[in-house]
Amino acid sequence: QLQFVESGGGLVEPGGSLRLSCAASGFTLDKYAIGWFRQAPGSERERVACIVKSGGATHYADAVKGRFTISRDNGKNTVYLQMNSLKVKDTAVYYCAAHPLCGPPVSAYEYWGQGTQVTVSS
Repeated sequence: QLQFVESGGGLVEPGGSLRLSCAASGFTLDKYAIGWFRQAPGSERERVACIVKSGGATHYADAVKGRFTISRDNGKNTVYLQMNSLKVKDTAVYYCAAHPLCGPPVSAYEYWGQGTQVTVSS
């Protein structure tokens, strides 16, 4: 089965950090741009970061710019999301997914995993 497996979520206090991992299963990452997405209860899924195939360019939503960093290790078939200075409003289930490009809408991405819960609370 072709999908991602996300991990690294948990409960953290405001201002804390987490590092999420996204491991590909059944395919290799190097043909795809990879996006990290999140979905809070009652909200639509939104893209927070994306990294191109080579890792040479990254894109971030305004809400996370300067706090989150996306990176990839194609040799390990894994993409990471380092999240610093976390805020309560970052609470959501975080997912990764693939597309040849970073630009398309959320619905165009493939290989969605089960997600990992991030809860920011004091």
